[in-house]
Amino acid sequence: MKHKAGFVNIIGNPNVGKSTLMNALVGERLSIITSKAQTTRHRILGIVNGDDFQILFSDTPGIIKPAYDLQTSMMDFVKSAFDDADILIYMVEVGELELKDEVFFSKIKNAKIPVMLLINKIDKSDQEEVETKLAYWQDKVPNANVYLISALENFGIDVVLNKILEILPESPAFYPKDQLTDKPERFFVNECIREKILMYYKKEIPYAVEIETEEFFEDEKIIKIRAIIMVERETQKGIIIGHKGSALKRVGTEARKDLEKFFDKKIFLDLYVKVNKNWRNDSRQLKRFGYKE
Repeated sequence: MKHKAGFVNIIGNPNVGKSTLMNALVGERLSIITSKAQTTRHRILGIVNGDDFQILFSDTPGIIKPAYDLQTSMMDFVKSAFDDADILIYMVEVGELELKDEVFFSKIKNAKIPVMLLINKIDKSDQEEVETKLAYWQDKVPNANVYLISALENFGIDVVLNKILEILPESPAFYPKDQLTDKPERFFVNECIREKILMYYKKEIPYAVEIETEEFFEDEKIIKIRAIIMVERETQKGIIIGHKGSALKRVGTEARKDLEKFFDKKIFLDLYVKVNKNWRNDSRQLKRFGYKE
């Protein structure tokens, strides 16, 4: 039997469920998920392996009009997803009628590769609206195979996966068959901590935060981690720490619980907060944090 392999890249507006879909397809919680827009900042690879196939899924940031350099870099990750895709997944939710960026939308409609348009969150709607949206998107993107799914409820995921396997090109594997992602362990530590900050803090705070794992020591029984939470202003530092350190302690406790599940090992997590002024518009800092080449 011939081997199939290829890149299946997921794009769409913020909050349509791209990360939930990615995790459902891969069967692991690689992408963090919150109700806030711009939860995903990087392009995250999740690898699904079989005896005769390897699917390389990419989760990408939600498409926005950039307001600062970090967001420009995030949109560069989306652009790169068009460049190397063997199959493109364009994801929308039931109530959505357009992609906010016309350039990206034109690329989807004129793509020379297979396009799968997934209408997500159908469990939140009634049959009549779902049928209306199905007809709308079939007309709007005639080059796409349109599917109805609920990524959260795992509805329709098998159908999508079977179609991907059907149209995946013949190719040898790109990565070792026991590999799950291209990201290092420290990346997932950073993302887990950032997820808790997105969950527990409001307004600008989560968007001004970057995490850097300075130390990651693993032995047979425990992983010892020291991570820095970076903010842009002194006032933000105080908010992150909270009264007598209570807010920071909650972030650390919740992140540690999730990291123990992820690594299946006891975790000691030491968190510090540091001011790193204007890092979101600093090319050198963005490169250091993996947002630029």
